[in-house]
Amino acid sequence: MLSDPRPYFAELTDPRRVTKNKLHPLQDILMIVFCAVLSGIEDWVGMATFAREKEAWFRRFLPLPGGIPSHDTLSDVMGRLAPGVFAQAFLNWARSALPSLEGEQICLDGKTLRGSRGREGAVHLLSAYAAQARLVLMQRAVDDKSNEITAIPDVLDLLELQGAVVSLDAMGCQKAIAAKICQRGGDYLLALKDNHPQLREDVGLWLDTEAARGALVVWETLDKDHGRIEIRRTVLSDDLAWLGPKSEWAGLRAVGRVEATRIVGDRTTTDYRYYLSSLTDLERFAHAVRRHWAIENGQHWVLDVQFGEDANRARKDHSAQNLALVRRMALNVIRHNGPSPHSVRMRKLKAALNDDYRFSLIFDPPET
Repeated sequence: MLSDPRPYFAELTDPRRVTKNKLHPLQDILMIVFCAVLSGIEDWVGMATFAREKEAWFRRFLPLPGGIPSHDTLSDVMGRLAPGVFAQAFLNWARSALPSLEGEQICLDGKTLRGSRGREGAVHLLSAYAAQARLVLMQRAVDDKSNEITAIPDVLDLLELQGAVVSLDAMGCQKAIAAKICQRGGDYLLALKDNHPQLREDVGLWLDTEAARGALVVWETLDKDHGRIEIRRTVLSDDLAWLGPKSEWAGLRAVGRVEATRIVGDRTTTDYRYYLSSLTDLERFAHAVRRHWAIENGQHWVLDVQFGEDANRARKDHSAQNLALVRRMALNVIRHNGPSPHSVRMRKLKAALNDDYRFSLIFDPPET
């Protein structure tokens, strides 16, 4: 369960100067934006309209000394708020619901906010997602996808990784990142692709040869969904005596391969994916490979489809990344504050229509 976010908002420094024209407390503005996003509102005008219609409801927990702020005020303040400080408050809030990451898998992956594209390009965000808990832990803006490499160590430093597994795609397959994860007490799963061509070739040749001669145990799974059949065969080898650069990769204990065969109608395709890992248990490794996709399916896809993230045109100052963080707050609350048989879409709709439900979702999670 996620707690009332107001104490965490109270930690933030207001970016505005203190003048007679400063009518609306920062906490009021943040709560209005958060409640509106939770209710499916995706633009500043809609948020201000929602707040005016629900002013009596907001006064149940906000002072609103200057009444309801205009949409320009919402946009201006969210654009000027320091995103790094806001992200830290978000992390503290998420950590209160999941104080220990031991046994968790932390998936790190980047996502571009396509609607934010301007003269300087689009905002690119690096996110940390707890796969089993289905909880967004934090986000960090980077200049572009290539800069994820320099941002990942900073993100890892902010997370308590003791006993956790950290999974990354090929961009994060770096010696320094592997060392950082091990130093902080975690295990890792790193996708190995053509950014390390020689290592990728050597690992592929070894695993393909060993698998072909039946020297490796195979973990096989089969999924059927909407006319598609997918068969995954996973192998793992902890025999690394042949691997020259093994000593350069801190904590490296095994290399693995996933053979994925997809059958759709009369068409069959097969691809192979290779990994470096500190895990040596085949079943655990296979589950970690599969679970890494949770950040794509459980966060990125949901934010685009249910919250219209890619279509959102907020781009002034820091508004795109700050509003993206509010969406992740809303997603966390919708998923965790009270069990429900309803979809994310239906829970957003219920939050929009039912004042008591919206209140209980944020402050006193309902039983159903």
